[in-house]
Amino acid sequence: MSALIAIDWGTTSLRGAQLDASGRVLASRSSAQGILSVPTGQFEAVFQAHFGDWMAEPNAWCLISGMAGSRQGWQEAPYCPCPADFNTLSQHLLWLQADRIALVPGLCCSGQDALQTPDVMRGEEVQIFGALHLAACQSATLVLPGTHSKWVQVQSGRVTHFQTFMTGEVFALLSQHSILGKTIDLNGAFEEAAFLQGVDQSQTEGSVLHRCFAVRTLGLFERLSPAALASYLSGLLIGEELRCQTALSPQQPVILIGNPALTLRYTLALKHLGMACQSFGDEATWAGLHALAKHLTKPR
Repeated sequence: MSALIAIDWGTTSLRGAQLDASGRVLASRSSAQGILSVPTGQFEAVFQAHFGDWMAEPNAWCLISGMAGSRQGWQEAPYCPCPADFNTLSQHLLWLQADRIALVPGLCCSGQDALQTPDVMRGEEVQIFGALHLAACQSATLVLPGTHSKWVQVQSGRVTHFQTFMTGEVFALLSQHSILGKTIDLNGAFEEAAFLQGVDQSQTEGSVLHRCFAVRTLGLFERLSPAALASYLSGLLIGEELRCQTALSPQQPVILIGNPALTLRYTLALKHLGMACQSFGDEATWAGLHALAKHLTKPR
C-alpha cells in the first residue's frame, strides 16, 4: 500500500497525518480551518495549502473523513445505512480525484421509536473502526463524547445502531445562556465529588429538567460552590446519557473515544456505576483510516 495521507476535516478543525505502510504516524498537522471557515468553492485550495507538499510525494493518496463530506463541505458523500462495516464504507467512498483523493461517507440509522427517527454521524465511523482495531475486538459498546455524544453498538465488526445525545451543547447552553450561568463558575477546577453527586442524582426517579433548575437553588442556598456547580451540572447531563443505556453490562467494557478531558469524566461516571472502560484519542482516527485503506480491494 502506498503512503496514505489521513485527514479528519471537521466543523471547526482540520487535522492530517502522514502514515507509513504499517499505519505509523510519520508527521501530523492541525489547523482551526474547519469547514465553516472555508469560503464556497475553496476546499481544494485549502487542502492544497495544508497538504499539497505531502500529496506531491510519489504515490501519495488521501482519505478524508468528517464534515468535509457533508452538504456544507467539499462535496456531499451520501450516508451509508446501518448495519455497516469496512466493506460498506469502502464501497461508498466518494472519489474527488480518481484513485487519489476520496471522501469517507458517514453513517445513518433508524431509531427504535415509533417515528423511526433517523440518526447520523460523520467522522465518528472511522474512529469507531479504528478503536475496534486498537482494542482487538469485533463487538462492543462505544461512546464518543462531545458536543453531540454518540453511543454506538457494534456486533461482529458491523455498526448495528447508534444514538446521538446533545449533551455538550446543552451543557454550553445552560451554563452560558440560561439563568444557571449567573451562579456557575466555568473557570473553576473540576470537582470530582460534585460531578459524581450529579451522576447519582441523574439515576434516581424524576425529571432532568427539574434537576437542572436545582443547579440554581443549590447555588442560592450555598450548598455547592460556583465551581462545584459546573461539575455537578456536567454529572447530571452525562449521567442522563448513562441512564438511557439499557445494553450496558459490567462484563463488557465500554470503549471511549475522544479528548482526555472528556473521556475522563465518562470514565469516572462509568466506573462509579460499576462499568469497566478503556479510552482512545486521536490514534483511533489514524488507525481507522489506515485500516480502511488496507481494506480497499483496488490494489495500490
